[in-house]
Amino acid sequence: MATSYAGAVRNGTMAAGRLHRKLPYRDLVAERGGNIDVFASIHSLDLPLLLRPLDGLLGAYISEPTPGVLITTQRSMAIQRFTAAHELGHFSLRHSPSLDDESILRRMAVSSASSSDFQEVEADAFAVAFMMPSWLIAWHCERQGWTGEELARPSTVYQLALRLGASYTATCLTLGRYGLLESHRVADLLKTEPKQMKTALLADHRPQDYRGDVWLLTERDAGTRIDGSSNDLFVLRVEEHSGGGYLWDIDQLRYSGFAIVGDSVETSDLEGVGGSVVRRVTAVSRDAGRGTLAIDERRPWNPNEPLTSLAVDYDFTGPEQIGLSRAERRVLLEAA
Repeated sequence: MATSYAGAVRNGTMAAGRLHRKLPYRDLVAERGGNIDVFASIHSLDLPLLLRPLDGLLGAYISEPTPGVLITTQRSMAIQRFTAAHELGHFSLRHSPSLDDESILRRMAVSSASSSDFQEVEADAFAVAFMMPSWLIAWHCERQGWTGEELARPSTVYQLALRLGASYTATCLTLGRYGLLESHRVADLLKTEPKQMKTALLADHRPQDYRGDVWLLTERDAGTRIDGSSNDLFVLRVEEHSGGGYLWDIDQLRYSGFAIVGDSVETSDLEGVGGSVVRRVTAVSRDAGRGTLAIDERRPWNPNEPLTSLAVDYDFTGPEQIGLSRAERRVLLEAA
């Protein structure tokens, strides 16, 4: 156990790095993108985990008679994941039993070196480093073409948070911790509420509520995967070469179980021959589950030769429900 705040942060961060090297996440992310699957990590370590409605708690770590983890079903997927990473930190660092409430979220916002509960500081540091390692942030920024200046925009950080599987607030604070943003820019980002970005992305569409997230997908997301919740929406923003007769086949989305709630042309290039437009399609899954969002850009009279294709694997079955985690259920189904 550490004897100082700095030592506790270092211990937690190093433990997360060791576990990353033990598990094949760099290779998986390099292939498909996405986030660190915290629940799959827990299962791969044979650490028992149960999801239950917990009264006043986000999670708990039990060390005797055998290690185990409890996670609440009453919070968002991002908070479930962070809590699970925190409990995994307790396990990895061989901590004493811990009952964890909302303070694990407040501590991240405060980041106070005055804390003397070094066990919790270690678990907090582990959770941040495990869920949001700097190499994963760099991977998404490179894939999306986000520069340092763009990371200061709330809309960019919101989309990064979705891809990391973290909350907007946690992502803002983590960018500051890594020195990717100055403290005053982090403070400015935290003034923007996620609902503002959701409203802007959805334009004229108004959902029943704004609990779901809104993914902005472009050609840069091709071949990747996204991990969301059952009430999430997405905005597909893609270049369409309509001047050359090519159109995105929006019916493919409908056939895949998505309802189209918005379809418009955002901008256009009217000067060049065969100029393009930006097609903006807003959709929601009618049957939340797992699958592949696939759509082709083709000439209607020559459907067999698409100019461009965009495919994104998705899992919209979150947040975690009572019982076993989704990761453990997938393993059991594959073995059946």
